[in-house]
Amino acid sequence: MKATFIYRQSMVNNEKRSGDVFSVFPRFLDTPGLIEQDFRLLFGEATANKFLEKWANNLKTKVITESHGLVPTTELLDLMRNAESTAEIENGWDSDMSAILLLLHLLPPSAQGRKRQGKVSTCQAVQHLIRFMKAGTSVQQHLDNISQSSQPYLLAQGPARSSIHTFLL
Repeated sequence: MKATFIYRQSMVNNEKRSGDVFSVFPRFLDTPGLIEQDFRLLFGEATANKFLEKWANNLKTKVITESHGLVPTTELLDLMRNAESTAEIENGWDSDMSAILLLLHLLPPSAQGRKRQGKVSTCQAVQHLIRFMKAGTSVQQHLDNISQSSQPYLLAQGPARSSIHTFLL
């Protein structure tokens, strides 16, 4: 996988070929650690270690604090409550994922390109970033139900959003 990293990156960055990454490299669907390996190859050991090291101690708290200054919506308030909680919240993301999703509220959505001038909503941005699938559901069936080619997203799999066992890209 390290030997094919540059080729894989060219595929991911090519809008027409990005949907083919999993068919060319199917091990990403069933081998843990390959996504982290690509992240480390892309950004280096120092950056990868710093992000994971600082998130729980420093960045997560700052994201939650900054979120208090946003215009409150139901979705935002749910994410803030989940991010600040140490207990499992029914039907909600766990604390870390909620804080990551709060970033989508803090960072303004960008335009969708030259052809479509509108901005995506935060709810749409969440769907572009992550989707949840209940444990025991067929990943292949999920892939078969994708009707249009879209950017890669995280597929979170577990018994509940607050208890994710597997992330697939």
